[in-house]
Amino acid sequence: MVRGAAGRPGVRAARRPELRLPAPEAFEGGGLEPDGDYDGLEFAGTDLAGQDGAGARFMDCALRGCALDETRLSRARVLDSVLDSVRGVGTDLAGATLRDVELSDARLGGTQLHGAVLERVRIRGGKIDFLNLRAAALKDVVFEGCVLVEPDFGGARLERVEFVDCTLKGVDLSGVTLKDVDLRRAASLEIARGVDRLSGAVISPTQLLDLAPVLAGELGIAVEG
Repeated sequence: MVRGAAGRPGVRAARRPELRLPAPEAFEGGGLEPDGDYDGLEFAGTDLAGQDGAGARFMDCALRGCALDETRLSRARVLDSVLDSVRGVGTDLAGATLRDVELSDARLGGTQLHGAVLERVRIRGGKIDFLNLRAAALKDVVFEGCVLVEPDFGGARLERVEFVDCTLKGVDLSGVTLKDVDLRRAASLEIARGVDRLSGAVISPTQLLDLAPVLAGELGIAVEG
């Protein structure tokens, strides 16, 4: 909820992923396979661009410095895994499940996560342009120190989601459902659409002042000197 000083303070905090990866083995396969099973592997600097891993399962894996341009990972399950410094444009993770995952210092553009399920996920650092999370379900997700340019949360469900030291540009919240979403510590908050859907979030007094013109426009209020 958007609460004032007299309201109940704070929101329920997101639970962070607790990862204790076993020592991984180096991935030595020729490439990804649809519905493949990858357990305890490290993909170090692997070029996965254009490969098809739709429906694959990654368990206790580490992907470090991998290229993910146009990589097809729709309906994939990424569990108890780390993605570090991955990069790519057009990565397809539509309908995927990410649980107990840490994504660090990513450089991604046009990533498709519509209809995906994210639970206990920490996204730290990096920059993600045009992230598509339409109709996704996010629970216990933390965005920390990252830049999100025009992320699309249209129709998504967010519960216990935190934005910490993030820059949010042109956010689309159309049709979103929020519960215990903490935006107070966002470094910058720019909402392009869906400002009327902020019920279920908590923002700071400064953010409220910054959003006042957008809120007034949404409510049809004319503000004149």
